[in-house]
This record gives sequence, C-alpha cells and structure tokens, in this order.
Amino acid sequence: LVSLSTPLPAPPSTSLMPKNILNTPVNDGRPAWNSKLQYILAQVGFSVGLGNVWRFPYLCQKNGGGAYLVPYFILLIVIGVPLFFLELAVGQKIRRGSIGVWNYVCPRLGGIGVSSLMVCGFVGLYYNVIIGWSIFYFFQSFQYPLPWAECPIRRNGSLASVEPECEKSSATTYFWYRQTLNTTSTIADSGGLNIKMTLSLLVAWIMVCLAVIRGIASSGKVMYFSSLFPYVVLFCFLVRGLLLKGSVDGITHMFTPKLEKMLEPQVWREAATQVFFALGLGFGGVIAFSSYNKIDNNCHFDAVLVSFINFFTSILATLVVFAVLGFKANLMCEKCVIENAEKILGYLNSNVLSHDLIPSHVNFSKMSLVDYAEMYGVIRTVKEGSFDRLGLDPCLLEDELNKSVQGTGLAFIAFTEAMTHFPASPFWSVMFFFMLINLGLGSMIGTMTGITTPVLDTYKVQKELFTVCCCILAFFCGLLFVQRSGNYFVTMFDDYSAGLPLTIVVLLENVSVAWIYGTKRFMQELEDMLGFRPCSFYFYMWKYVSPCCLMVLITATVVEMVISPPGYNAWVEELAEERFQGYPPWALVMCFSLIVVAMLPLPVVFVVRHFNLLSDGSNKLSVTYGKGLKEISNLEEVDETRSILGKNPGETPSPKAPPGTYLGTNPRENPHSLSPNSCYGTSYQNVISPTSPDSDS
Repeated sequence: LVSLSTPLPAPPSTSLMPKNILNTPVNDGRPAWNSKLQYILAQVGFSVGLGNVWRFPYLCQKNGGGAYLVPYFILLIVIGVPLFFLELAVGQKIRRGSIGVWNYVCPRLGGIGVSSLMVCGFVGLYYNVIIGWSIFYFFQSFQYPLPWAECPIRRNGSLASVEPECEKSSATTYFWYRQTLNTTSTIADSGGLNIKMTLSLLVAWIMVCLAVIRGIASSGKVMYFSSLFPYVVLFCFLVRGLLLKGSVDGITHMFTPKLEKMLEPQVWREAATQVFFALGLGFGGVIAFSSYNKIDNNCHFDAVLVSFINFFTSILATLVVFAVLGFKANLMCEKCVIENAEKILGYLNSNVLSHDLIPSHVNFSKMSLVDYAEMYGVIRTVKEGSFDRLGLDPCLLEDELNKSVQGTGLAFIAFTEAMTHFPASPFWSVMFFFMLINLGLGSMIGTMTGITTPVLDTYKVQKELFTVCCCILAFFCGLLFVQRSGNYFVTMFDDYSAGLPLTIVVLLENVSVAWIYGTKRFMQELEDMLGFRPCSFYFYMWKYVSPCCLMVLITATVVEMVISPPGYNAWVEELAEERFQGYPPWALVMCFSLIVVAMLPLPVVFVVRHFNLLSDGSNKLSVTYGKGLKEISNLEEVDETRSILGKNPGETPSPKAPPGTYLGTNPRENPHSLSPNSCYGTSYQNVISPTSPDSDS
C-alpha cells in the first residue's frame, strides 16, 4: 500500500487508461424518453428493418431451410445479445453518443465513434433511396389493375404488339427495370437523372427530416406508428397468405431442414453477418437511443427483449414471404402445365407422339400437376433419344420454390407479381409498400440519430438547423443513386460501405471495454448501475468468445472479398435479363475507397492521440442540453482529489490525504467507472495500485 504521507509522482500521460468518473447527476439537462415503451419501440424500429423482410427469408432458403435457424439462434446468443447489451450499457451509463462514449472509454480508440458516424452516413445515403422506391410504388398502387400487372402494348398505326422487352421477361420485371428505374445496361453509362426517382427521394428525405428534427421528442412519437404498423401488415399478410392455394407448400419447403448444410462454414458466416446487422450493432444508433435513458434503467432486459423481438419478426416475415411465394410457385407451375399440354396436343395431332403414350385418365382440359408429371415421365422414357427436341418442361413445384430471390428482387418483382393475383390487389399492394416505408423509416431514424446525437453532444450547434442541413446535404449526395444507373451504385454501397468497417468497429468496441477498460471493472459498473450483477456468461462472451467470433468473421469477409470477383448484376435490355458484370477500374477504386474512408478515423485518431497531437477532449464538457456550453476544466484539481478519495462531489477532502493518493479497495468505491461526468469533466490519469483488485483487466 502507498503511504498516505508520501505523494505519488505525476503519472505519465497515456490516453489508454480509462478515466475516473464521478457520480451521475440526477438531472443533467439531457432529453429523456417519455416512457419505456417509447424507448423499446425506438430500438425495435431501428433494429427491425428491410433486411428482416427480404434478407432473412432468402438466407433461410439458401442455407438449409429450418436447419439455418439453428446456427442463427446460436450466434444470436453468443454474439448478438452480449454485444447489443454492451452497446446499451455504455450508452446508458456515459449518456453520450458514439463519439463521446468511445472517446472516454479509450481515447486512443476514439476513432470508433467517428467511423460509426461515417458508416451511418454512407448507409443513410442509399437506404433512403430504397424508401424512395417504396414511396413510388406506394403511389402507383392506387390503380386498378396495378400498372405492373400486364405488359404494355406497343401500337404502330393499326398494328398492336406486346413490348418485346416485357414479353421476354415479365410484366413486374419490366415495370421495375424500365418504368421505375429506366436503368442503363452498365454502371459506366449514367443516363442522367431519373426525375421520378429524384422526386421520390426528395419526399423520403423530407419525411426523415420531419421525424428527427426535434430529436427524440419527434422521433419517439413517430416510432409508435412506424414500429407497430409493420406487424399489423405482416399478420394480415400471413392470414391472407395461408388462405391462398399453395401457401402450405411454400412454408413446408421453407422449414424442411437440410441438416447437412449446418456443416458448411459459409452458412455460419452468413448467419453471423445477419445477426450482426439485424441488431444494428456498430452504427451508433443503439448507443444514441440508450443514452437518453435513466441511469438505472434495466438495459439487460432491454437487450434480451429487443433481440428476441427481432428474431421473432424475422420468423414472421419468413412465414409471410414463403406463404405468398408458395402461392406464386403454384400459379407458375399451373401456367407451365397449360403451355406444355398445348405443345403435347400439337405433337399428338401431328403424329409426332402416339396417343398410346397418354394415360387414359389424363384430361387435357383440366390437367393437374400430378397428371402432367406422370405423362411427362412416360414421354421422356419412351422418347429418350429425341426427347430434348420436343422442348417440354418438367413444371416441378420444387424448382419454382428453389428460385432464390432477395432484396429488391423479392420486394419489387417476386412479391409484387404474386400480389397481382390477389383479390383486391391494389389494397394489398398499398399495405405492403406502406409497410416497407415504415420499416425503412424506423431504421433511418436510428441511423440519423447515430449521426446527430454524437455531433450535438460534442459541439454547440442548433439541433434543428443541423438536422435540416444534414438532410439537404444527404439529398444532394443521394442524387448519385437516382441516375438511371443509380441501382448499381446502391449495390456497390450495400456491398462495401458497411460490412467490413462495421465488423471492425464492433470488434474494437468489444476489445476496448473487455480488454482495455477491463471486463471485471465493467461488470462491477453494471452491478452498480442495474442493482444486480449480470450473469457471468457475459463476462466470458465479452472477454473471449465474441472477440474470437468477430475476428473469424472479419477474416472470412476479407477472404470472400478476395476470391469473389467484384461486380454487379446489370440489366441487359436486348436480352431482357440480368447479367453479371465486373466493375470498371474507376468503380473498383470507388469500392475500396468506401472501406478505406470508413475505417480511416481509427488509425488517424490513434496516431494523433498517441503522440499527443490532439487533446482527447476529456477536460471539458462541450455541451449540456439545458445550459449550452459549460467549461469545467478549472475544476480539474478539485475533481481529482474528490475522485481519488471516493468522496461525493459536495464533500471536502481530508487535508491528510494529498492529491494523487489512491485509497479505494472496495469495488463499489472504485473511481474507475463509466459515469459521464468524469469522462467529460476531468483530464487526469489515475495510478492504479498493483495490488488493487481492479488493476486486472
């Protein structure tokens, strides 16, 4: 133990040491949620997004059906819940946005918050374009029949013919690529602005701006509707879908487990990636939302609740999607049977086929899938040598169900095509696209909060003005995505701007808390904040399991990027189909620039703070919500003495204990805590006694 009469020498300045922290004030002027329900809905609205509807069902189908749920659920427990809990906890305790939180947990890794903000910016740019597409389809849905229900007719005088591009593909595909996007055949040909999509993007940004302009005072109210309405629509679609012919075939196909798939590493990698992004980890929105909570809120309960609501939503969306796709697959098979039955009748009439090959019970006027399959099998067996020349299709339901679609292909082509066969199809179309708008809006509110909250915490700027300026700037930057080639840039940003940078961000978040700040110390902070000690399961997850899983995921992502040729699916007008094309050199530079720019703050902040080129900002709190700028650096010496002695702010330190002496051995008196005031109110570094139980991180 250090003698009380011997003052300690001033410790060297190192921004790797966590700051000592004072008790949290009862009222620091920070805005707060009106209710716990409003906060939960905000977190649910942010985490539950378009990926739950059009990404999870695709992955489930691709990776073994019901078997995919096993690795997904395991990784949700091992990675998802612990890291989600970690972000909620640090945001609630420090009560700042992502920049402020990571500046004071570990100043040298303060670039984590800046990288989160930049990724939020990249994602927000293209994510709002998808909302714009949904807005366009929403307004187009107020027509009967739906404008994508039939191919347009081209008229040349008295002659009328079906649009060739539409005839080669389908009505919904043609409407998406030609009438909505009017897309070019290559990313190199911009084609100029698409006016319809530009106006839709403007409407989308106006909606987002109005939702977040007053912070949680406005976004919290929006969340009551935008978070709950999608569940109403999903349940309505589920009931309607189950009443459709063939829906059970789709659901059965979906949940028939292919257990051998569980042994493939690719399945686990994609499950981990989906868990990671489904909860919105690393974006800063989770931290920003939790920073407006009361200090004693049970964030552990929130983490578990929101994680499982997210999982439940993914399952619900999967049921809906495959009930509808099962119905569509049956329609396509019936259409296939009719077309091929007509071919067979032609062959019978021209004596290419013998009537003896047709089973006696087969009725050509009302042929079932079973009857056609039997007839197809007989003809194939007898005409083995010349069967291919007949041009007959097998018309298998399994083949239709195995056609994997995701993303825009699922929402704007496959699902819209199925809805054209619904009774009262405009009503269902309006409901579906209104649901997509609300799902996207909830995620965009969280993304924008991940941008505005850290900046407003750090700088004294007017909230409303800053929000409006952000939205205006984002709209003009988003014009890149509403060119005729804009769809290809959306794919580029989706593939490169978030995946690898966010995974690295979350790994560094985990490391900074578990290994630099100290897992034992963090667990003690949680006990003081929550009133109970979290299960030791989280200790081992944060300390060992989650970092290892994230490093494996980063390695797998890098390997996948190296072995997979960078490219995009371009719509070729002459062929009326998609073809994979590699990116030109300038686009490749743009792809990897997105990754570099998003991760650049990490090494830059580390270097400038390692060499003391930039203050870590811990000597003052730039902004308080009630009083504006508040300089408190002049209280540094007083705060140091109080913190070292474990006294309350109002107590007078004992004259016998000189500054710099560390007496705290009781964990509850440990001055190394995650409370906000000392993070923003002190600039000293504390010496930790080698014998202190908290010196072990």
